Amino acid sequence: MSRDPLLLLEDIENSCVKIVRFTEGLGRDAVLADEMRFDAVLHNFQVVGEAAKRLPGELRQRHTDVPWREIAGMRDFVAHEYFALDREILWDAIQHNVPELLVKVRKILQLEEEARS
Repeated sequence: MSRDPLLLLEDIENSCVKIVRFTEGLGRDAVLADEMRFDAVLHNFQVVGEAAKRLPGELRQRHTDVPWREIAGMRDFVAHEYFALDREILWDAIQHNVPELLVKVRKILQLEEEARS
């Protein structure tokens, strides 16, 4: 059975919130050097990507301002190419892409919930 798209969007939102919270106020080296924090961040990137992959195509088509394919690709890279991770790219995603995605996903959730009402 498929998971409700709103729940998938909430999964993305929750994981983005965690990434922001786990890295807030810390520099790149502090985050990358803290093994548990780093693993938690990577796990949440995987959750975000997996949820994005499972969203229905029609929902992704309604919200083309979100780079769904790249988000899914990041999940695959984190999961399968762990030892080849470019930490600069990851840090840039933590600092820029995740907060931007959080804003967009919250707007999408609002729009999708309104459409159901």
